Amino acid sequence: MSSYKGHSIFALILSLMFFHSPLLIALSLIGANIPDFDHKFKKDNVYKLIILGLVVFISLYILKLPYLIGSIIVFLGVCFYFSEHRSFTHSIFGTIILTSAVSLILIWAFQLAIAITSLENYYLVMAILIALLSFLFLNRKVLLIFLPLYFISLFIFNTGSVNYIEIILSLFLGMFSHMVLDSFTPAGIKIFAPLSSKKVYRKFGIASIFILIVLAIIYHVPVLFNLFEQYVFN
Repeated sequence: MSSYKGHSIFALILSLMFFHSPLLIALSLIGANIPDFDHKFKKDNVYKLIILGLVVFISLYILKLPYLIGSIIVFLGVCFYFSEHRSFTHSIFGTIILTSAVSLILIWAFQLAIAITSLENYYLVMAILIALLSFLFLNRKVLLIFLPLYFISLFIFNTGSVNYIEIILSLFLGMFSHMVLDSFTPAGIKIFAPLSSKKVYRKFGIASIFILIVLAIIYHVPVLFNLFEQYVFN
């Protein structure tokens, strides 16, 4: 199975353990594909990312609108350009920084879209921005499957709203899932890069999956308890 397919499927499974909103599930899937932008064969995409950031920065600056979105996009591109494969972008520190950067881009773009338009459907605005984000980071083959299913699910499972904390957590889960899956490869991952070259392997992946399962159970305990109370005591 291709790397992007494996990471997408694994992130989808993990996200379903925690989230029910199509927006959050989509963000986890997108997040799972972001770390591999440090790969040499994606350098062209990195250049495009940097150019896009510069265009956004200059355009917003000329229009006298908040232009930091462009700066963050450029910052992302520079991070990928200078990172060795399965090093910084596959580490704990890299995951936190990438999650923060992408979250800021999405949140600031959302706030800007609301400020300069008369759109009142915030759910739809966020949905469109996430779709645009998918064009930046998803493989074309995944995109052809992702977009139709994504928009269909928006109409079937419209949950109304998404808060910023959930956006950050869903992106982090996706990127962390990438680390976990790559730890099962013979090359392992440099979990503390760039501070340390220490690598972790299968044991880290198994322990992480176990912890995520436990967290998912704890997260759903109130729901499980309510169901138990409803069907057993009523």
